[in-house]
Amino acid sequence: MIDFILTAYRDSNKNIVLESKNGVKFNMPKDDDSIRKIKQAISFKQNVRAKMENGSVVFGATKAEPTPGKAFPELMEMAVDYVAAPVNVPSEQAELINFVHTEAKNLKPDLLMMNPLSWKYLVRSAMRGKNIMMTGPAGCGKTMAAKSLVNALDRPEFYFNLGATQDPRSTLIGNTHFSKEDGTYFTESEFVKAIQTEDAVILLDELSRAHPEAWNILMTVLDQGQRYLRLDEAEGSPTIKVAKGVCFIATANIGNEYTSTRVIDRAMLDRFTIIEMEMLDGDAEKDLLTMLYPNLDRESIDIIGDIVGDTRTEMATESPRISTAISTRASVELASLVYDGFTVEEAANVIIYPQYDSAGGVDSERTFVKQIIQKYISDGSDEDLFNTDGIEE
Repeated sequence: MIDFILTAYRDSNKNIVLESKNGVKFNMPKDDDSIRKIKQAISFKQNVRAKMENGSVVFGATKAEPTPGKAFPELMEMAVDYVAAPVNVPSEQAELINFVHTEAKNLKPDLLMMNPLSWKYLVRSAMRGKNIMMTGPAGCGKTMAAKSLVNALDRPEFYFNLGATQDPRSTLIGNTHFSKEDGTYFTESEFVKAIQTEDAVILLDELSRAHPEAWNILMTVLDQGQRYLRLDEAEGSPTIKVAKGVCFIATANIGNEYTSTRVIDRAMLDRFTIIEMEMLDGDAEKDLLTMLYPNLDRESIDIIGDIVGDTRTEMATESPRISTAISTRASVELASLVYDGFTVEEAANVIIYPQYDSAGGVDSERTFVKQIIQKYISDGSDEDLFNTDGIEE
């Protein structure tokens, strides 16, 4: 077996270069799958592993250092065979199995603290052209997971924030205009271009906040039996077919705590494969903050992780005394402020407390959260301002 670790990068002309540690450049493979894997390694700032065994070459991303010593340029010219196809399994199916269960795990960014099984399911669903809905609490990483998938698959990406869209027809179909020179004419939307792009990944962010008219327009687009969009604003109302391999990924906040969201129609939900993102526990949160702020002192990271973890533990009880847990997005901002010289108490005052209602005095949500925080940091006085007996350790 010959195993090479090669540096992969783009030169000033945007051409992909493969180079060994001693500076020898390799020829680029010509097949699309190999090129895709090398692009994925570049996207995640990793090196390329080229392993030759039994006359085949397997490509993948790795964090290992490039291989020194004599290079073999002919390695890249050999036939590529990723896995030996099992009996009665087509080669394309064997490649998909190998990618999903072996290579995809190396393409998940370290900062994406997502369950490995959920990541594999996400990758497989996208490769199968499924409509995917990422659900979970605000700030848990839904959009990051979707964008990480785009980078992993190295596909064309289109982004539409449906929650911020006031005119769904304009965003999803297009606009009718009038000018003295041309009269009335129709301009297609960017969405029309997106659905006609083969293998595109189209992110529909904040679907649960979208106007119901947007859902009506998307019904035929997302239906696997129809997959078309009618341009009823254009002359003749032509229909646009969704291109081969297009994958739609929606993000949604589902639950009573999200007062600005709408209950998504059952028929709309049935068009999606649901992938749930969960909040991290305290230890996982600490690991994430350590990766983001490696120079931040461990004590501050532990305090932030413990505070955040307690709010999530409370939310998991039968009768939680708060309406929402502290999100990962908020905990990252807390760590950012502490890194910039704020104390944890100061950061909590501007980041955490405004999220909780102070109505009710000592029985308010804000008082309860202050009780949690007082377990880990001092307020500067000797007085025990809050009763912490009711908070589980």
